[in-house]
Amino acid sequence: MKVAVVGATGLVGSRMLQVLGERKFPVSELLPVASERSQGRSVHFAGQDWPVLRAADAVAAKPQLALFSAGGSVSAEWAPRFAEAGCRVVDNSSWWRMDPSKKLVVPEINGDVLSADDFIIANPNCSTIQMVLPLAPLHAAFGIRRIVVSTYQSVTGTGYKAIAQMNAEREGRKPDTMVYPYPIDQNILPHIDTFLPDGYTKEEMKMVNETRKILRAPQIRVSATTVRVPVQGGHSESVNVEFERPFTLEEVRSLMAGMPGVVVQDDPSKNIYPMPLYAWGKDEVFVGRIRRDLSVENGLNFWCVSDNLRKGAATNAVQIAQLLLEKGFIA
Repeated sequence: MKVAVVGATGLVGSRMLQVLGERKFPVSELLPVASERSQGRSVHFAGQDWPVLRAADAVAAKPQLALFSAGGSVSAEWAPRFAEAGCRVVDNSSWWRMDPSKKLVVPEINGDVLSADDFIIANPNCSTIQMVLPLAPLHAAFGIRRIVVSTYQSVTGTGYKAIAQMNAEREGRKPDTMVYPYPIDQNILPHIDTFLPDGYTKEEMKMVNETRKILRAPQIRVSATTVRVPVQGGHSESVNVEFERPFTLEEVRSLMAGMPGVVVQDDPSKNIYPMPLYAWGKDEVFVGRIRRDLSVENGLNFWCVSDNLRKGAATNAVQIAQLLLEKGFIA
């Protein structure tokens, strides 16, 4: 089939191409779309070089599927145009996520919500995906009352220029572009996305609202603090959960280990726990440091790590596309 990748020259777009190839998605013609700056370039995929196109040219080519990772404004303008042309769109921006008419999907959790009427499907935020994947089976078993999460997010979440800023600082050079308001090397920024009037950031509120929508549980209380760290490898999260019903740690570990896409790495006596360095390039969410919260009844603490460019973005988007294919919604 014809597949468009909008934002194909970006960090997530390049991972989308990689995952499409790894999963042998049936691409007969690739339509890589990028901004005016990238016109004249080509993208290598499946042994061929494909010229970078403008969005209008890709729409005119009538692809059956479009994967978007080019920012909210591009998605707002162009996703409906692709959809009107009969193309299924999986959008990695935040633009459509909380639209009540659009599905927000993590295939292992709520892939059943997809229908033949869905032409624009939202891919959740990277930090939300890796948290809800291990939480979903626990919510089904014990009922989540409240979540408190602190994230430690890689510079890869900001893109190529953020990586360049960190590397320049590490080499003692002045960065060509300061993506962050302060140095990131040897520093930690409690600031991801823009601040809202109540003091939270948009990134933090994404975790609040998206978690409720994906788990179909608007009653869950969520409090998030999102932090940028000088890591190039993946996002890490410290998650505290309060449940409605009692649990045993054996039940928790068994439920997490049985969840597709989750790997339990939890043996502190042997220093076995998840780390972003070792999650790099992998699709799973790794969970460890599983222990009771001794300060509250039915409380649990755990630590989870995932490659934000893969399961947190590209892999989840391709998995949605695969699900659309399996359901016969694209052919």
